[in-house]
Amino acid sequence: MHAALVGLSLHHVGIVVRDLDVAADSYRVLGFRDDERFVMPEQGIEAVTFPSGSGYLELIQPSDPEGAIARFMEKRGDSLHHVAFGTPDIVAELRRLDDSGVRLIDTLPRTGAHGWQVAFVHPESCNGVLVELVQVAQS
Repeated sequence: MHAALVGLSLHHVGIVVRDLDVAADSYRVLGFRDDERFVMPEQGIEAVTFPSGSGYLELIQPSDPEGAIARFMEKRGDSLHHVAFGTPDIVAELRRLDDSGVRLIDTLPRTGAHGWQVAFVHPESCNGVLVELVQVAQS
C-alpha cells in the first residue's frame, strides 16, 4: 500500500452471499444477533449487518444482475468482499490518501448502510484487498 492507514480502526467486514436469508441464518446459529436489513437499489444490493464487538459483520446480496456486486459474485462466488476501516473525517482521509498517490475508487464519500458515509480504496493500493473507509463519530 502506498500510504499507511494510520489511526484507523476496523469497522466491519463485508461478505458477498448468494442467499442473504440463508447466510444470515447461518451467522445467527454462530451467535450473531440484533441484525438490521437494508435494501439499497442505488448500489444494487441488499444487506444484513450484525454488530460484532465494536464493529460489524456485513452480508451483501446482489439485487442488480448487472451491478458490481453481481459481477463480483459471478467471478468469486460467496466470499470476502471488503474490509472497512473507520475514520473521523472521511473527506480529509480521502484527500490525504489521494495526495499520497493511493488509487481511489471514490474521491468523495457516498451513503452506505446505516446512513454511513463511505468511500472505497482500489484493491491495487491494498495488496489486492478492497478497502472501504467509513466515517465514524469522534470520541
